[in-house]
Order: sequence, then C-alpha cells, then structure tokens
Amino acid sequence: MEKTNLPGPKTKAMIERDHKVISPSYPRGYPFAMDHGKGTEVWDVDGNRFLDFMGGIAVVSTGHSHPQVVKAIQEQAEKFIHISSDFYHENWIRLGEKLNEIAPFKEDALSFMTNSGTEAVEAAIKLARYHTKRSNFIGFTGAFHGRTMGAVTFTASKAKYHSGFYPLMNGVTHAPYPNPYRPVLERRKGEDYGEAVVRYIEEEIIAQILPAEEVAGVLVETIQGEGGYIVPPDGFYPALRKFCDKHGILLILDEVQSGMGRTGKWWAIEHFGVEPDIITSAKGIASGYAAGCLHCSEICHGLGDRYSRKYLRRESHLMRGFAGNH
Repeated sequence: MEKTNLPGPKTKAMIERDHKVISPSYPRGYPFAMDHGKGTEVWDVDGNRFLDFMGGIAVVSTGHSHPQVVKAIQEQAEKFIHISSDFYHENWIRLGEKLNEIAPFKEDALSFMTNSGTEAVEAAIKLARYHTKRSNFIGFTGAFHGRTMGAVTFTASKAKYHSGFYPLMNGVTHAPYPNPYRPVLERRKGEDYGEAVVRYIEEEIIAQILPAEEVAGVLVETIQGEGGYIVPPDGFYPALRKFCDKHGILLILDEVQSGMGRTGKWWAIEHFGVEPDIITSAKGIASGYAAGCLHCSEICHGLGDRYSRKYLRRESHLMRGFAGNH
C-alpha cells in the first residue's frame, strides 16, 4: 500500500495563507483543507479522499451536499437570500409549524430563530431572566454550551474556554453532571446517581449557597457532548423536573448536539419522559446551513404560584414580550 504524504503541497500553501489573514483563535485540529464533499466522503485540495466521521462536529446530519439540501438552498437563493425579521415569509412560518409539530411539549411551541447554537443558548438565558425576573442559574461541570459570553460562562469542559475572559457573566453555579461512570458524589440506598446529583443541588447549593427564589433556570445538555458523550441515569431528569417545579425554576435543555434525531427520537429528552420549559437546537437542524433555534412551551409548567396558567394566558405567550426586547 502506497503511503500518502499529508498534508499535500496545495494544503500546505493554503495553511500558510490562512495564518496570515485568519484569527488564530479558531481551533484547527488537523491540517486538512477541504475541496468538496459528498455524503460521508470528503476530498482535500490535493485530491486525497477521506471518510468524514465528524460531519462538521455533528452538523452535517444528512451528509455533505445532500441533493435535497442543495436544491432547497438554490431555490431559495433564486427568490431572495435575506429579509429582515421585521417582515413575514412562508418558509419561516413553515419551519415554525414543523418545529411546533415535533417539539417535546404537550402544549404548542413557540420558536425563536437564531444563527447558531450559542445564539440559541444566549436567547434562552435572556428569556429565563426576562420571564422569571430572577438572575441566577445552575449549570453543570463538563458542559459545552458555546463561546459567546453568556454561553461560555456555563461551559465547563475545559478551563481554556474561560482563560483571558474574566469577569464572565455573573450568576452561574455549577453542579457535577451525573456521570455514572465517574461519580464524585455518594449515593444513598435505592438512589441512582442522577437522583444523587439533584439531591446535592437541593441540599448543598440551594440550602447553603444560592437561594432558590434567585434561580431563573437550570441549563443542561440532555446528553453531555464534549464532556464525554455521557448519557445520564434514568432518575436524573424526573428528579430535576420535580426540583424545578418545586422552586419555580425553568428547566432549559441544550440539544444543539443531541437533538434532531441523533438518538433515534427527535429529541433526546423524549427517552426520559420529561418535558422541559425551554429547549435549544442548532447544528443538525439545517445540515450545514447556519441555523439555530430556541423552542419554548406555550405555557411553562414549572413556574410555581407566581406564574400560574391563568396569569400566563392573560399575559399571552411567554415569548411575546421577550420578542420585543431581544
């Protein structure tokens, strides 16, 4: 078998040009300069063919340049490429209708469209603060939620994401993510590790550090990605839902990586039989095209007496006021 010398000369030349004009803040894991792709295969500028096991870090969910995706982009580009959100258009409404159809809520879902996953997370943070009138949050160690200022404050998978950017956003307290393979907390008899983590939040964070009435939301990756692709124990989300309901806290799920069918269902949370209040999506939602979304139940069910269903119906949808202040 003939050995391929990588990177090739054209790739080396492109990397040299890149270093002169592109910010070094982009993490480049491999000296690969893409020319084109089809399905699961990609070719570099030197003509070498590779199997792509990353899909743009879980973005290209239908494979590279899927004919239906390419056709949809071409047809839309011929009509118009951009229109302000001050106006209406058919495809935006159709997308919202489809997302309402598949959203993991018993009630209708409202969607707030964004350009990326980190934007969707930022919108979720703002919505939770706006709606609850509270300013604090609980996140989890090992998390990756993005690199913009609010999202990176929740990100806790590598210290380097925070290096050089302090002070970060105020008001985020991290709890251990329920990794059943590397537990850091002791379990009680009959308790699974997910339940132990929620008990820790209640007994250690809420009781000793952060008053529950100051907490707007709990933000968590349904299945943790960069932290190790960790599926939490079965008891975690039912216990977390009960905790949020008890204290009037919003349960916010980040499914930027785990959503859009990657687990066999539209949403990973569907495997756990729990409804969130807010859920975010991006990456695979558009198979390579820049898109993200925040989805919210019409009437959040975990808000306690302060935000009863009657009150919310009178004030209309949760996101109506937010839309004018985003």
